[in-house]
Amino acid sequence: MILCICPNPSIDSYAYFKEFEIGSVNRMEKIKPYPGGKATHVALALAEMGKKVTLFGFWGGTTGQWIKKECEKRGIQVEGVELSENNRQCYTFRSNDASVANTEILEPGPTVSPEDWESFTIKLQELVGQSEMVNLSGSWPKGVPGNASQIVAQSCKGLNKKLMLDGTGIQLKNALRSGFYGLHINEHEAKDLFGTEDAEKVQKDLKDSVQLLALTKGKKGLYLADGTEVVHALKPLEKVISTVGSGDCLTAGILYALSENMSLEQVARYGAAFGAANCVNDDLGMLKHKDVMDFLPSTETKLLCHG
Repeated sequence: MILCICPNPSIDSYAYFKEFEIGSVNRMEKIKPYPGGKATHVALALAEMGKKVTLFGFWGGTTGQWIKKECEKRGIQVEGVELSENNRQCYTFRSNDASVANTEILEPGPTVSPEDWESFTIKLQELVGQSEMVNLSGSWPKGVPGNASQIVAQSCKGLNKKLMLDGTGIQLKNALRSGFYGLHINEHEAKDLFGTEDAEKVQKDLKDSVQLLALTKGKKGLYLADGTEVVHALKPLEKVISTVGSGDCLTAGILYALSENMSLEQVARYGAAFGAANCVNDDLGMLKHKDVMDFLPSTETKLLCHG
């Protein structure tokens, strides 16, 4: 079982507008909701590809119940702490107006009490112990300690489980102090944290904290580094419907390949193919099995550094 930890789940919706004008009244033509939160997207992609997945998070109010039911419909086991305050809702604007298309509006989410946090940490230890590997992706809700990601990293380290983390800010900095298996960051985050977007240089800076670095550069693809090799992977696309959730699906591809004990080159190939499959799917933050299988043979990989 792969454990996906989504601290701040959401209902992610496409909000469709014929046109959008800042400072004016804008009426949605339609709205399409999907279960969301970064690790939720990871779990959905893994489940679509046939992996056994548990999604763990804080589930708030009627919003949280809706997210849980939608995930369970797709074969995902859902665990976590129930909150009275609703989970957040997030909107991606779709419009004929290119200046606002794919603009995202994100609510902050509920507040976690000390008692809720204690319940979370107890259940965390149990689920990590049952898992093959762990993914932690996305922001944390209000009320959790600033070292929440570090606590997850320590739990994984103590139970000898690989953790693939996708996070930012103080939570990431604290987690790096404890160390964990893999980190997914984009080029902008790499530049902010390390002053460079060169995967080999970033991996060297992280060598005492992280074994596997996945550095993504949008249309330029994925750079995967393990301290010995750097592999570049790219699936060229003629048409992109939406990139929302593509990084999360890429994380799912990495986890999928790792769970199958594949080589670094194959891990990179699967990551890039999963991410690309999301880009051609109209469903927000999701992919289809057929697209992944169609993309894998034509996903380009290149060894950039060896030894």
